[in-house]
Amino acid sequence: MTDWTNKEIVTAAVTENGLALLYASKRPKDDKEIVTAAVTENGLALQYASKRLRDDKEIVTTSVTKSGWALEFASKRLRDDKEVVTAAVTENGLALRYASTRLQDDKEVVTASVNQAGWALRYASKRLKDDTEVATTAVKERGLALQYASKRLKDDIELVTASVKDRGWALQYASERLRGNKEVVTAAVTVNGLALQFASERLQKILKK
Repeated sequence: MTDWTNKEIVTAAVTENGLALLYASKRPKDDKEIVTAAVTENGLALQYASKRLRDDKEIVTTSVTKSGWALEFASKRLRDDKEVVTAAVTENGLALRYASTRLQDDKEVVTASVNQAGWALRYASKRLKDDTEVATTAVKERGLALQYASKRLKDDIELVTASVKDRGWALQYASERLRGNKEVVTAAVTVNGLALQFASERLQKILKK
C-alpha cells in the first residue's frame, strides 16, 4: 500500500501525475515543494493543495499558466491579483469567470480574455460588454460572442458585420434593425445560408427570389 505521508513517494507520484495530490495526506498538501511539482505537471492539482498554498502567488501562477481553469481554486485574494488573472485568461480566456468583479471590469484583463476565447465576453462587466473595442475583439475571435454584447452594440453595423462574417448564425443576435439590413444579412448568408431564417420577413422574401 502506498504511503501517502512519505514525501519522497508523494513527490514521485505527483511528478508523474499531478492529480495524485488528491490522495496525499494533509502534510504533503501543505508542502510547497510537493505542490509545486503537482501543479507543474497538472495545473488543476491546485484544488487539492492546502488553503495556505492556494494563496501562494508563485504556486497559483504556475497552476494557471498550465491550466487557466485552475483559477477557480485560487484564494479570493489571488483571484483579484491582476498578474495571476492575466496569466490564467491568457491560457484560457473563459477563466475570466473566476476572476474578481473588479478584474472582470478591467479592460486589459478582459481584452486578453476575449482575444483567447470570444465567449469570455459573457463574464465581462456590463460596462465592458458595451465597449466597442472589447466586443470587436470578442466577435472577431468568435462571431457568436455577439450574444453577450450590449443592446447598443448589437445595433452597431460594423460590429454585427464582423460577427456574421465569422459565424453567419450570429445574425440571430443582431438588433431587429440590422436583421433587416440587406448588406448585413447578405454577409451572414454568404457564410451560412441557414442564417436567412433570422433575417426580417421582408428580406427573406427578397433574398428567396
